[in-house]
Amino acid sequence: MKYFEDIKIGDVLMTGTHAFNADGIKSFARRYDPQLFHVDEEEAARSHFGALCASGWHTASAWMRLYVDYRRAESDAARSRGEPIAASGPALGFRDLKWLKPVYAGDVIDYKSEVAELRVSGSRPGFGLMTIRTTGITQHGATVISFASTTFVERRPENA
Repeated sequence: MKYFEDIKIGDVLMTGTHAFNADGIKSFARRYDPQLFHVDEEEAARSHFGALCASGWHTASAWMRLYVDYRRAESDAARSRGEPIAASGPALGFRDLKWLKPVYAGDVIDYKSEVAELRVSGSRPGFGLMTIRTTGITQHGATVISFASTTFVERRPENA
């Protein structure tokens, strides 16, 4: 993870891609969101969605997995170059979470996060607060999820 001072508004994180398939959609939904249009293809066909679709929570969870993997890879690469790694977290939650369109079996979502706001923490002087705006876009160019999230990021020791 970069130090707070090394992050700029407008920085983009291409966190990764997730392919949604029927088995994955149903498996996630059976555990966490067992509404019929997420677990039963016949019921889903009769629903307002018209076909099996992923839970919105599934689309958010897929991003979280990709984001953690992205940050881990970024830190591993910096460590291999002998660079220091800034601490981050905890996250302060999501804002403006919107599920804009359904995600169907066969959809591939590309997740992108952009730094939207940076400010020094008033309660934790060794940290700043980074807010990112995340979107998930299908292979057809449709935005299906968007949200903002804020996370603590360590400041350089000489700036804290």
